[in-house]
Formats: sequence, C-alpha cells, structure tokens
Amino acid sequence: MKKKCLMGPIMIDIAGTALSQYDKEKIAHPNTGAVILFARNYESPAQLAELSAAIKQARGGDILIAVDQEGGRVQRCQQGFTRLPPAAAYAHHADLTQQAGWLMAAELLVQGVDFSFAPVLDVDAGVSEIIGNRSFSGDETEVTQLAADFRKGMRQAGMSAVGKHFPGHGAVALDSHLALPVDERAYDEIWQKDIMPFKRLIADGLEGIMPAHIVYSEVDELPAGFSYHWVTEILRQRLGFEGAVFTDDLSMQGAASIGDFVERARLAQQAGCDMMLVCNNETAAEQVLENLKIKVDGLREQRLQAMLSQSELSEKILKNSDAWQVAHKNISKLAEHYVD
Repeated sequence: MKKKCLMGPIMIDIAGTALSQYDKEKIAHPNTGAVILFARNYESPAQLAELSAAIKQARGGDILIAVDQEGGRVQRCQQGFTRLPPAAAYAHHADLTQQAGWLMAAELLVQGVDFSFAPVLDVDAGVSEIIGNRSFSGDETEVTQLAADFRKGMRQAGMSAVGKHFPGHGAVALDSHLALPVDERAYDEIWQKDIMPFKRLIADGLEGIMPAHIVYSEVDELPAGFSYHWVTEILRQRLGFEGAVFTDDLSMQGAASIGDFVERARLAQQAGCDMMLVCNNETAAEQVLENLKIKVDGLREQRLQAMLSQSELSEKILKNSDAWQVAHKNISKLAEHYVD
C-alpha cells in the first residue's frame, strides 16, 4: 500500500495545460504541498477539471490547488467562467459583494481548484498602480466591510479565503514584482488604517494570509514575509491569527534582497510562513525542493488542511441552480462597466 503524502511547505507551478513527467515528479516531491495555476495553464472548464484531477493523482495524497481569480486585471480563468469586475466595483454595488464571492468560489470549486488568493485587503492610497482597483476602496472601513462580505460568499460556496497583502500594499508606488518597495510610515498609522481589514477578517476566522514583499522601515528592516516580527509577533501573537501564511512568490524582485532562493524559503519559514511560493523559475523550484530541510509539522499540516475544498457540487448542478443563474447575470452585467 502506497504511503499517503503529507503536504509539504512549497507551492510550485507547472508549464502547460497538462502535466509532463517532470511536473509529476515535482508534485510527488515530499516538500511539495501545493500547485498554483496561471492563465497559461487554462483552456476550458473541462480541461481545468482534468488538470486538477491529474495533479491530485500525481501527488498520491492531499495537495492544494490555487489560482489568482480576484476579477478585473487578475482573473486567470476566463473563457467558460463568469467575467468578474475588479474589487473597486463593489464600493458602488455593495449588495452584490457576497454574491460575487460565492460565484467566484463556486465556479472554481466544481473544477477541482481549492482556493483563490482573495480577497485583496489592501487599502488604496491612490499611489499604487499594481493595486489600484484591485482594492475595494481607499477607506479602510469600507474595505473591511466589503472584504468581509466577499469572504462570506466564498465560505458559503465552500472555499477558504486568503487575505493579501499583509500588512498592506496600497501606500507604496513601486510594484513588488519588479522592485523592493519601502513604506516609511509609522507603525501606529499602519495599524490604525491598513491592518483594520486583516484584524476584522481574522476575528471572523480568516483561513489564510499572504504577506507583502515590502519593507516597513519604521518597524523592521526585512520585508514583511521574511520578518519574524511581522509574521509571528504581530500577525500570530498580537492579532491572534491561527490560519495558514502563504508567502508571495519568492521569484519576485521584492524578495531578491534576501539571498538565493533556498535562503529566501528558509528565512520565510523561520519567520513563521507555512507555504512558500516558488513560481515561474524551474531551476529555483528544484533548488528549494531539494535543499529545504524536509520535516513533519503537524500544526502546519492542520492549517493547510483547512484550505482544502469543502464543496461536492458538479458543474452541471451548479449552473442549473437559480443561485448561479442570478449571480452570473448580476456579476456579468457589473463587469461590463469595468474594462482593464
């Protein structure tokens, strides 16, 4: 009898719309715990369902399948899925926010995807092009309420949520994909404004959080996702977060100052992160999988298990339902007004 694999601490990506033998070997590695999908991995709902099943078969045990499906500029699965507006749209249509969260989640779950990295909890300060209308609002109270409603819809569908980018990406102009932004604001200002949405959703039971590749220079010299102070002392201890912490992609330039890829993964793990993303760089993924010390962590396993899908609906049942038909009509109509 084949021994069941536990979830490792590394999230990897794959090259195409089906698994190669190389993909299968990486997925089976003891350090692998998740796969993130991109637009290049998607052709149709049926193909996505087949790919999801193949990933799970290759693992031989539990594995998380994730995607960025926020809406607006960030929606990896489009053809055959409801087109979603950016988060900023809900500030003027708050009554549709929960419905949109449910719709986004339900359509992914029936194709075997466990979760989307959503909602964005960043408060838009009007300076970040990479965040912009991905944020629900420039008002922290409004972000908090809309994000809570969106997550409520996700949970209704059976999907866990991941709030990002802790403690807030909305007040820096630089894109952490391309550079290392520095936020020079005082901790008290960040706490009162940017952390408010995280605080509320943590109290509601938020399952996952992704820290930002940003240095908050008045608080710590390290980017938040590599900082023990941010991840363990503030997020875990002060805010009482008990869910899974996912790094942003370690291949981003915002992580480059930390060192090589193995060192980035080690430092993120030491800071308190449960899952490290290594994407769009096959060599880096191999290095991290092979060189990060393999260890069993029951608490990490428990946190990651909570991210698994809790839906057993089929696509046919979903799309024949009154709930899907109403939500699809409402959200599609709203999305028509937002072309990115």
